[in-house]
Amino acid sequence: MIHYNRFVLDNGLRVLVHEDNTTPMAVVNVLYDVGARDEEPSKTGFAHLFEHLMFGGSINIPDYDEPLQRAGGENNAYTTNDLTNYYCQLPAENIETAFWLESDRMLSLAFSKKSLDVQRKVVSEEFKEHYINKPYGDAWHKMRELAYTTHPYRWMTIGKELGHIEDAKLEDVKHFFFKHYRPMNAILVVAGNVKTDNIKRLAEKWFGTIEPGVKYLHHLPAEPKQTIKHAEEIKADVPLDAFYATWHIPGRLDAGYHAADLITEILGGGASSRLYQSLIKEKRLFSNIECYHFGSIDPGLLSIEGKLVKGVSMKAAENAIAEELTRLKENIISEEELQKVKNKTESIIAFEDISLMSRASSLAYYELLGNADLMNQELSKYQAVTVQDIQHYSREIFEDNNSNLLYYYSNN
Repeated sequence: MIHYNRFVLDNGLRVLVHEDNTTPMAVVNVLYDVGARDEEPSKTGFAHLFEHLMFGGSINIPDYDEPLQRAGGENNAYTTNDLTNYYCQLPAENIETAFWLESDRMLSLAFSKKSLDVQRKVVSEEFKEHYINKPYGDAWHKMRELAYTTHPYRWMTIGKELGHIEDAKLEDVKHFFFKHYRPMNAILVVAGNVKTDNIKRLAEKWFGTIEPGVKYLHHLPAEPKQTIKHAEEIKADVPLDAFYATWHIPGRLDAGYHAADLITEILGGGASSRLYQSLIKEKRLFSNIECYHFGSIDPGLLSIEGKLVKGVSMKAAENAIAEELTRLKENIISEEELQKVKNKTESIIAFEDISLMSRASSLAYYELLGNADLMNQELSKYQAVTVQDIQHYSREIFEDNNSNLLYYYSNN
């Protein structure tokens, strides 16, 4: 059970405090309710670009890292299709330094042509390195466009195309900042060797005077139910043929999400999983194979992907996967197999909760979902999944007309 206290500032900033006096450290985590799904189709990659710009200095503090490092701290950030998260860890006695830094860049990020030019170049190089020049780098760009017709999950966090970042204007960037990076759209979590009364005082002092902004509401177009199988072929200079498949699954708060998560473990959770045992160890069709999902807030995708052993035909590989999915759909799994993946999931949750940083980011995430206490209910939701649920959702998910297939062929 993760205990926390919660309060809201007058400007709408939600604050959660998790007291843990077993550590000398403190974590300050600021989550903004903006991700790639909130971008305009003609201006994608902005949420990720902002992750970089937020480290480019504010009006009052030209270098974010230097004062934090002087205080014994470290920091990082990440962007997803759903959110942007900034976090730092430092000795609890120096926590006010983190409040000063985070509040200042929320209040007065430095908008300069120089900063934009620098970060735009960094992100553009990242796009080229990982998604244009890297083998298989375009696979997920292609897959998202194949799987989604309407919802903005159809582009990746890095952006739909390189030109959107290269053409970003200073006015576009300012507009994006003042629309999303406001107290009304932010969640502050403080965890570690702290006291709630002191955090309340610091939050009021450093964040309380920032203009609240307008509450951003996600009016996103829902993805219609897929009614026809999608498939596409790619030929490229890659070392091995690869097979990618996705199926639409329930959203993060929907019934069936936890069953879908356990299904990925049954099929692809390590060396004892069904796909590994059957397709790598026994039939030797794949050199590697994975099954996972993206954990997205809105209905997302479950994926199976793998590189084929040289000489194996794409058809043989696809048929072998189809056989494993049929086996899952038609034969109720044993209680023992289901309990095994539940136990593994429980271990993962327990391991994540050891880290103070992880606890802070999880509290922020569940608060974003609507209720931070959902964090304490996760394990019971996994334990409630039955073998009948696994079969039911396997049949629902792995329906042929719900599938998207990408055949990635090597020219070599």
